[in-house]
Amino acid sequence: MHTDERNRQSTPLVEGARRVIIIGTGNLGQTIAHEMQANPKLRLMPIGFVDENFHQSGQHLCGLPVLGNSKGLSTVIEAAQIEQVIIATPEATGRTIRNIVSICKSANLRVRIVPDNYRLPHGRNTIRQLRDVRVEDFLRSEPIRFDDYDLKEMIAGKSVLVTGAGGSIGSELCRQIAQYEPAELALLGHGEHSIFMLASEFINLHPELPIVRLIADVRDEDRMQKTFSDFRPQIVFHAAAHKHVPLMEENVEDAVTNNVFGTSNVVKAALAGGVENFILISTDKAVRPTSVMGATKRVAELVVCHAARRSGCRFVSVRFGNVLGSRGSVLGIFREQIELGGPLTITHPEMRRYFMTIEEAVHLVLQAMLFGKGGEIFVLDMGEPLKIADLARELIEFSGLQVGRDIDIEFTAIRAGEKLFEELFLQTDHYVRTRDQKIFVSLNGSGHAPKSHESQEFADDFVRRLDALFHAARTSQRPLIFQCLQQLVPEYNLGNGLAASVSSQSHSLPR
Repeated sequence: MHTDERNRQSTPLVEGARRVIIIGTGNLGQTIAHEMQANPKLRLMPIGFVDENFHQSGQHLCGLPVLGNSKGLSTVIEAAQIEQVIIATPEATGRTIRNIVSICKSANLRVRIVPDNYRLPHGRNTIRQLRDVRVEDFLRSEPIRFDDYDLKEMIAGKSVLVTGAGGSIGSELCRQIAQYEPAELALLGHGEHSIFMLASEFINLHPELPIVRLIADVRDEDRMQKTFSDFRPQIVFHAAAHKHVPLMEENVEDAVTNNVFGTSNVVKAALAGGVENFILISTDKAVRPTSVMGATKRVAELVVCHAARRSGCRFVSVRFGNVLGSRGSVLGIFREQIELGGPLTITHPEMRRYFMTIEEAVHLVLQAMLFGKGGEIFVLDMGEPLKIADLARELIEFSGLQVGRDIDIEFTAIRAGEKLFEELFLQTDHYVRTRDQKIFVSLNGSGHAPKSHESQEFADDFVRRLDALFHAARTSQRPLIFQCLQQLVPEYNLGNGLAASVSSQSHSLPR
């Protein structure tokens, strides 16, 4: 329905309906208002809009008045007897959300929000996508201008496969990819429940999109070859990986077989299947790694780069840090500890990490795909690193509790493989911004010489070292595994992560 048609709508009076103010007058805000007007069963009655860009008095949308901007929100809430607030601006910054929530908290009002970087396919049920505000919303960065047209040009009509599709990053990749109208989308994962649930979600949200459900282990080379031969994907996002640092220190063989073997198998199958674009999801822990997880992800980057340089295909890696709200993330652990009455445990008072929301990280991954020519490592600008202790305090206060009175924070000890802070580049790396100001590309971070100078001897040596690592992992020879990892990743520091952090200089991104 067009805006002029919506302007003629009026809100039906429904007994017992909650009075709602919508923050945001864009298409999304108007869609939400129209859905409430058209569906009395929701028992939500939109009263009007609030918008930061409001300048003209007397303006109406969907038959509802625009009542001002968020600075006057408390007055609007009181005057209009508002019972619920909906933030319908996906680009809202953490500071804006924090201010709105603070005002609503004083009035004891529920606040719901659309996910950041959310895009609504026309005609979908928007109300179902709303959720309560989370503490990670307070950390949203400045809005990013996305080039959706180019993304749709690249994805629309293509067969897309996502490994690790049942995980936090993989599932969000699938959700965002679906909005660009691929011909079909293959969800590949090792856990049947997560793939079943994700596929069920798509039946409701994207009933027109053909979904292929693949229960498979990336460590099974024959299965990968058969899968790619049957499905024939044109675009592949490889998100399957073991990522838990301390756990992988205890399970070295599985870190190697999953993160390195798995990547190698998927890359080989992609090359044999003629994949056009291959994107590895990597991590800032691959930079000067002090952990097995980081070292194996660094080798995975090298595998992708090696394949790109030997084949000329558009195979790239995208590296970013911690994702707020992902499975096993620190926020989830803190929430569980709060539910148990505390304490919140942190390994070191100076521990810092880069953070992004899942939605923002995934969309930047999609953007980076547009820039890849083959062999590059793209790095997402994660802003400034955040102290884990500050995040813990923020979450405690967000939960309506006080540090020291209701919940304690305890510092334990830094764990095997951990650093005080992560780095995005090596000191010797040369990197530049792409045309997207939030994405950098490392000009020499691949660990390889330029293609024209990459000798057969160099390539053969890389393959030999990789084969030695595979053999060591298959035969559970841990000392040999570590030796092979250090040969492949000379900067891999087997020593204490704390010492490695203190001795290095943080390589921050230019502003």
